[in-house]
Amino acid sequence: MTKSIERRRFIRTAGLGVAGAAALASPAVAQGKTQLRFVTSFPTMFPGLGTSARRVTDRINLATEGRIEVALYDRGALVPGGVGVFEAVAAGNADMYYSSEYYHPSKSQAYNIYGAVPFGMTTPETYAWILHGGGQELWDTLHEGFNMKPFAGPSTGVQMGGWYNKQIESLDDMQGVKFRMPGLGGEVLRSIGVAVVNLPGSEVFAALQSGAIDGAEWVGPWHDLAFGFHKVVKHYHWPGFHEPGNIGSYGINLDFWEGVSDADKQIITSILEAECYLQTAEYNGVSPDALDKLLTEHDVQLHQYPDDLLVELAKASRDVMEDVANTDAITRAVWDSYQAFREKSIGWSRLGIQGFLNARTMAGSNI
Repeated sequence: MTKSIERRRFIRTAGLGVAGAAALASPAVAQGKTQLRFVTSFPTMFPGLGTSARRVTDRINLATEGRIEVALYDRGALVPGGVGVFEAVAAGNADMYYSSEYYHPSKSQAYNIYGAVPFGMTTPETYAWILHGGGQELWDTLHEGFNMKPFAGPSTGVQMGGWYNKQIESLDDMQGVKFRMPGLGGEVLRSIGVAVVNLPGSEVFAALQSGAIDGAEWVGPWHDLAFGFHKVVKHYHWPGFHEPGNIGSYGINLDFWEGVSDADKQIITSILEAECYLQTAEYNGVSPDALDKLLTEHDVQLHQYPDDLLVELAKASRDVMEDVANTDAITRAVWDSYQAFREKSIGWSRLGIQGFLNARTMAGSNI
């Protein structure tokens, strides 16, 4: 037994990993093929998030020339619901998941930071932190306690602020509003007086239609159009302070990972890295047309969040994130690393991308 396996067994049995440590197991092999059971938090027919998992499946099957045979299980087919994929892969009941890390804060609050941080980093900044700022190493340490190897997934890009049944014109307008927003963004809204409601995506439309909630955040124009929120509410607000650079995630069972060849490890890694580019580009490619359709065909009204609200949300975000960071040592380490890289990135992003976007906006039709 290798030292790394011994260390993981100790971590799990010490209570830092999955409850009731699972027996170590090698990848399942049938007729010379390694079987990879791939579970996802998203329906496999869902645009973007679902089609991404199907593309990864097809590419691994093709690139490994049959050495690895991926079986993709739809949300709920092998594992109940979408959140259970983490536990399934950690325990060895599946081999790889595609999810978002902010679905797993019960394992460690540090996972919130790898999902989305209110007023945090953009997608390029987040990828840069993971690859060049120490984020991957801390993520590896965090995931090793659950017998998994983590990989960054694709991004939907900056999200919209959400749908409301009225225009939000001031901080006071948010008081008592019943609004659907999960995760850290929801905690931030709750702290400024919003009545935050947690609902699965499948229930949001009906809740808006019935008036059970006054508004909701989902993703962005592409998915929001598909869900039909514009049919019952017309006030679409921006920016999405809560998820400026959310990324998806993959987790691979470490016993499976160590059981495949170095060549196949590289193939899988390359495919997952490529998917970050492919799906992120898809969201940026489809969202402009979806937004145009919402505005021109469905009479949706765009509203920028008022300045006093954004200032208060930023203050609340700092307080919420400090509370999150103080939950345990690994979360504090991840947050300190994230914050240090964010501070370093702000100056360059302001001069680089923000400076250019300001110039492009100013030039307008003169270009």
